[in-house]
Amino acid sequence: MELRLSDISKSFAETAVLQEINDTFSAGVYGLLGANGAGKTTLLKIITGLIKPSQGRVLYNQLDISEQAENYRAVLGFLPQDFSYYSDFTGMKFMLYIASLKGLPTKLAKKRCLELLHLVGLDAVKNKKIKKYSGGMKQRLGIAQAMINDPDILVLDEPTVGLDPKERVRFRNLISSFAKNKIVLLSTHIVSDIEYIADCILLLKNGKIEAAGTAEELVKEISNNVWEATVDESLIVNYEKNYVVTNEKHSTEGTVLRFVTKETLISNAQRVEPTLEDLYLYYFREEGRL
Repeated sequence: MELRLSDISKSFAETAVLQEINDTFSAGVYGLLGANGAGKTTLLKIITGLIKPSQGRVLYNQLDISEQAENYRAVLGFLPQDFSYYSDFTGMKFMLYIASLKGLPTKLAKKRCLELLHLVGLDAVKNKKIKKYSGGMKQRLGIAQAMINDPDILVLDEPTVGLDPKERVRFRNLISSFAKNKIVLLSTHIVSDIEYIADCILLLKNGKIEAAGTAEELVKEISNNVWEATVDESLIVNYEKNYVVTNEKHSTEGTVLRFVTKETLISNAQRVEPTLEDLYLYYFREEGRL
């Protein structure tokens, strides 16, 4: 099982959204990490076949997905960022509806729907109308419907929006379990969503893959470049101007700043271990100043 992106580019009018994306995915979890507007949603829509690239091809098992039509859709599960639903449907009715669209036999569909609603913690409210669901419940329903056909390729666009911390943990455990023999692609701008479950993280910036690797591999780029220092409050603006400040912690002794810089040792600063969040804020520092 292999999904390959070959020279994928996409432009809308005069604006280049994606530029020469090349990558190959086999079974595992792949996290697409980038700021809003980086091109994540556009790339996922191309992978699912919802829109066509301006240049390049998406190949599944060495065949162009545009030539596979229903065969490709049969192995695909998708949660779009703008997930929609029928508000007067119950959760169970909606799941059965999606199952029918995917062509699941009635008996199997009911069994599969019940299993998934249980997995995402909605079995107790499966007979309630969706319009009475909280935002987190609706998002969990969206995750469940994407998995209804036990897809070989699961594509999730900002899947944890609206989930509380407990629900996020449930989501991570669910995806880790599901991805053993599947390709899971998920986009997010929330580092913790993928830090612990992604086999490979891709940093997408301005339509280009800037870096790719495990969390451990990626943070090596800024090893020895992350510092903490206690500074007077009057100096904070100066630090923010000259360095990438990733955290501020105020105390009675002053403000502890965590920051990234590739300059030489700064007085009163101590090196600390880098995290993926440090790297993310370093890469997307311009967006952070908007």
